[in-house]
Amino acid sequence: MPSERTLSIIKPDATRRNLTGRINALFEEKGLRIIAQKRLQLTQAQAEAFYAVHKARPFFKDLVTFMISGPVVAQVLEGENAVAKNREVMGATDPKKAEQGTIRALHAESIEANSVHGSDSAENAAQEIAFFFAGIDIVG
Repeated sequence: MPSERTLSIIKPDATRRNLTGRINALFEEKGLRIIAQKRLQLTQAQAEAFYAVHKARPFFKDLVTFMISGPVVAQVLEGENAVAKNREVMGATDPKKAEQGTIRALHAESIEANSVHGSDSAENAAQEIAFFFAGIDIVG
């Protein structure tokens, strides 16, 4: 299967607890390579733009507030079937339903503070990657 790219964000709850290395080790153990990475503090406007697809949802305001509450680590992961592999490694959104050994089962504080974001399709991955990274930033 050809190599694919996906976006991963390590969320403020995880960066606050210094879990970036542990989370990235899980990605790498499952065959995903980190080919771009940056730590940043999202502004409200940036978080609203990134999550615009959820603007009409009742949780939108809380999501934006959470995502600007501390630094995040945005990164591009690459590997075979990277979108699906990343979602498998992350685990279910609700950490109580996440399989043992997944990032969310191990590290999430709650369904809202669930430590990581990952693209849900190859099409969304391309858009999400472009939101955070210019082509020159990605080193395969």
